[in-house]
Amino acid sequence: MVQPAGDFFTEPAAADVVKLASGERPRFWVTIDTEEDFDWTAPFARTGYRLTSVPALAACQSYFEQAQVCPIYLVDWPIVADDRAVAILGEGQANGTCDIGAQLHPWVTPPHDEDVSAHNSYAGNLPLALQRAKMAMLRDTIAERFGTAPTVYRAGRYGLGFETATMLAELGFLCDTSVRSGFDYRAGHGPDYRNARLEPWWVETTAGAVLEVPVTTVFGGLLGRAGRRVYHHIARNGTRAGAALARLGIVERIALTPEGIPAERARKAIDIAVDRGLPVLNFSFHSPSLQPGNTPYVRSDADLDRFYRWWDVVLDHLARRGVEPTTSSGILALAERTQTRS
Repeated sequence: MVQPAGDFFTEPAAADVVKLASGERPRFWVTIDTEEDFDWTAPFARTGYRLTSVPALAACQSYFEQAQVCPIYLVDWPIVADDRAVAILGEGQANGTCDIGAQLHPWVTPPHDEDVSAHNSYAGNLPLALQRAKMAMLRDTIAERFGTAPTVYRAGRYGLGFETATMLAELGFLCDTSVRSGFDYRAGHGPDYRNARLEPWWVETTAGAVLEVPVTTVFGGLLGRAGRRVYHHIARNGTRAGAALARLGIVERIALTPEGIPAERARKAIDIAVDRGLPVLNFSFHSPSLQPGNTPYVRSDADLDRFYRWWDVVLDHLARRGVEPTTSSGILALAERTQTRS
């Protein structure tokens, strides 16, 4: 591996990038931002959120159990503090049918030593000592409530900082899944992931190595992979410009999520990812979407039905393409084999 870089924003050496062996098939991973219900358009606040979507976690877990998929619930502070959530997810964890990871929403996670603002909603923007204290508090409370310390981390709002990798390694995390390849959050004080790669890669720090498994976003259309640069050049003028590119078939950005991405586009993205040889297809969504009225993506019972039908279509297509579900331990094992071969 390369000399310690200490952050997720340095282009990794070829030896640190996880690749499939000849004849090996990709896997897919379902990661769920498991969090409180709040108004996404309102200013950030420490209080005033709801937890009405928590009971819907049971139906979600039942669905994935029947599909023989083991999702990972990346739980934040309000979820960890809720006895109902711990009971629902703890049962799945005990049965080996789900995993529990950590998601840090800094504005609701103690210690509350920072002003609540859009800038501070990205944990990576906080002073290092405060960022680490919040990460440690969340980790320790998850360990206490679920009986096992989490080894997978996601920064809320994908808000990594340049020193986050070192802190994760120091706190015993083995895997991060905060990078959202193909997205740029600088306008809201966040990170720039426009050029982040899609394959997992190792980040070596002075405290040990952390595996980055980015959330999967591919670029399709006439320009193919080369369209990424065109998309970001034109879409910086607004989402309508990006939508126009997609309508014209020139280039479209497709994230692997049921939130705002139709199933037929998701199937197209799966085909692109598989044909490209990505080792891991990382799907994601927010748990408040499991109950109507909490997110822009699920406003009604009909929307919720479409949400689950989306998974029916996508899981069927993954099976047709020979892409099987995996877990964080499976991804780490794959990555370690890759490192051994290098």
